[in-house]
Parts: sequence; C-alpha cells; structure tokens
Amino acid sequence: MLRDQDRIFTNLYGFHDVGLKGAKSRGDWDGTKELIALGRDRITEEVKNSGLRGRGGAGFSAGMKWSFMPKEPSGRPHYLVVNADEGEPGTCKDREILRHDPHKLVEGCLLAGVGMSAHTAYVYVRGEFFREAEALQRAVDEARDAGLIGKNACKSGWDFEIYVHLGAGAYICGEETALIESLEGKKGQPRLKPPFPANVGLYGCPTTVNNVETIAVVPTIMRRGGDWFGGLGRPKNTGTKLFNISGHVNNPCTVEEEMGIPLKDLIERHAGGVRGGWSNLLAVIPGGASVPLLPRSICGSVRMDFDALQEVKSGLGTAAVMVMDKSTDVVRAIARLSRFYMHESCGQCTPCREGTGWMWRVMERLVAGKARVEEIDLLDEVTRQVEGHTICALGDAAAWPIQGLIRHFRPELERRIREYEASRRRAAA
Repeated sequence: MLRDQDRIFTNLYGFHDVGLKGAKSRGDWDGTKELIALGRDRITEEVKNSGLRGRGGAGFSAGMKWSFMPKEPSGRPHYLVVNADEGEPGTCKDREILRHDPHKLVEGCLLAGVGMSAHTAYVYVRGEFFREAEALQRAVDEARDAGLIGKNACKSGWDFEIYVHLGAGAYICGEETALIESLEGKKGQPRLKPPFPANVGLYGCPTTVNNVETIAVVPTIMRRGGDWFGGLGRPKNTGTKLFNISGHVNNPCTVEEEMGIPLKDLIERHAGGVRGGWSNLLAVIPGGASVPLLPRSICGSVRMDFDALQEVKSGLGTAAVMVMDKSTDVVRAIARLSRFYMHESCGQCTPCREGTGWMWRVMERLVAGKARVEEIDLLDEVTRQVEGHTICALGDAAAWPIQGLIRHFRPELERRIREYEASRRRAAA
C-alpha cells in the first residue's frame, strides 16, 4: 500500500486550497529555479532514470520520448503539447488533476519544457471539461502573475508560456497527431508517420505530446530523485499511478496507488469491494474501454501494471477499472462500446471506417442471439483485420474489447444463439 509520504497528488479530492498559496504549502514551486538550472540533459536523464512511462495509455518511456527532440538548434521553436482530452470511457483521472492540483501540471510543463528546449506549451483540454479548463487557466494566470512562468520564469533566465486550448469533444483528438491537427485549426485526423512529431509536429516544428498525469508527476520526481520514483512499484513499471474505479463497486473512486498493486486489493481496499461480494464479480475492464476485459478467474491474481496485464492479454491503458457484477449483460456492454468506436472513428482508414460499423452490427445481433455460431469466428477474424491496419490505434481499441469477449465469454455467445434458434423453432411449430 502506498505510504502517505510517497503520494504525489496531495489534493486529489479538493479538500485543500487549489490556488497558488495552497499549492506552495504542499511543496509545489519549491526550488524550481534550481531545478531549471540543472538544464535539459540532467532533467531528461533524471526522468529516464525514474522509469516513468507515459500515463496516457501507451506506456512509452517519458524521458526517452523527450530525448527524441532535436539537440541542435534549427531556428524552429520547440513545443510541448499536453493531452488533456481524456475521452476514453471510464477514465476521469486527468480531470481531477486539472480541478484540484493544477499547479503540479503548470510547474511540470515548465520543467518538461526545459527538458526538451521548449519555450511554449499548449494544453489541449476536452471541451466538456469547461470548469476544469477554468481551474487550469486560473493556475496559469496565478503562476504568470507571480513570475513563475512567462518572461524570465522563476528568475531563471528561461522564458516559458502556457496556453490553454479547449477542444470540441472528439475522441480521435486523444491521438497525438490528430490533436496537433486540431490545434492547428484543421479537422482532427491522425497523420501518417513518419515524420514523427519530434521532427515535424505542431506548425511543422519539433513537438512532444504527453499526457497530463505524465507531466504533473515530473516536479516531484525532480525534487525527490528518479531513484525514489523508481523504488516504487515493480521493475519496468515504476512509480505511482492514478486509478479510476467505477461500475459495480460500493465506493467508486479515483485513487493514487503504487504500480503493480493486485487488482483485487485495489478494488477491495479503496472501492469498498464488489457489490454483493467478490463471488458476485463477473468481469473487469482494467484499463479503460479500449482494453480487453478479464473474467473473475484472472482478476483475483493479476497485478495492475503494463507488463502483468499484457501477460494476460489485456492492458493497463489509462488504468480506468470498470467492474461488472453478475447482473451485467456483458455482451450488450461490449456492443455498447462497439457503437462508441463506430461513432468516434474519423473515417480516414478503410478498415476502421468500414470495420467498426460492421463489428457493431454483428455485436447487436449477438446481443439477441440472432446469428450463427460460425459468425463468432468470422467476427474474431475481422477484428484481426482491423487491428494493426490503421494509421492510429482507434482500430485496435475497437477490436480489443470484442476479442476479449470472445476469448472469455464465447459460451455465453453460443448460448444466446442456441436459445434464439430454439425459440424460433417453437414459434414455427
């Protein structure tokens, strides 16, 4: 269990002052000038040593990603873009940071900017998060008025500006290049890669896109050291993580815990356990709507980190834990997610544009059992044709929940088909 002294987000529930004075009392903006003076290489190296992996879902090394930014000046400005779009169903961790601990993000932007030689950051906030964007804007204004950002930030000689940008609520803009396109005023559609954003990103300039949580933990890592962060969690899955727990639990919550905590412990310790007891559990989606679900037989032993969940053919994703008890129509639940991905597909890639709609229509028939048993294998085959054959990962996100359903609940699909066929025979007789 994470010790209180190791918590990074000390105002996660908004019990304390959200403003600059309250943030400073909790240790934010302490010695920031000295941290800036460490320079680009030291900051990037410390983040690398910490083992911090992107908290937006992909889990790529944050320090490694920063190091891809060009070292030699080319006359083009460098940009940091913070992804605060958070459109994944079930995910609401970044929202809490924006609402209650925004100064961690503002200070993190400044230090990350130094770590990639960027003097400007854009925070792309989901349009529905209107109050959260207001809270972040207040924090940015407070920091600027106090001389912590802007010209000569923290009297360090480093100029740094932050702009808050509201998006229009398209899920596809959570993909980094679609987000960049949207920031530039164009339709939010993913770009072909290469070139990668580190070379040709926002306005054709070197750009790094990071998740809110990834950037917000950087100041604490720099103050306490990469070794401290790396000592939490498990090897290659280090540090703390914000987990959302929703669905059929007694106390839905967002909580900060160590990476690698057992899923059962997370649910029982922080969410009051499954409604009706652990024996009433049917399945859990462990990392937001885009990852395959896990049945109860796996949930009792699996750990919540990137590698452990990958071993059981699921993923940590955004660490949004959605709990389903035995009252859940699991086939209908996955069909509902299929409809979401069909609706949010940008339509650029044929496998995704055509495949998401086809998969949803088959799922709707499977909910009622109006299908043939052979169609289950056909559906699985089509998900494999969509997965990995699109510009961005939305095709994968649409395919994986269905693959998880077929892998673990195929008998339920077959039962519905048999019952529907039996009812038709009775009606004909």
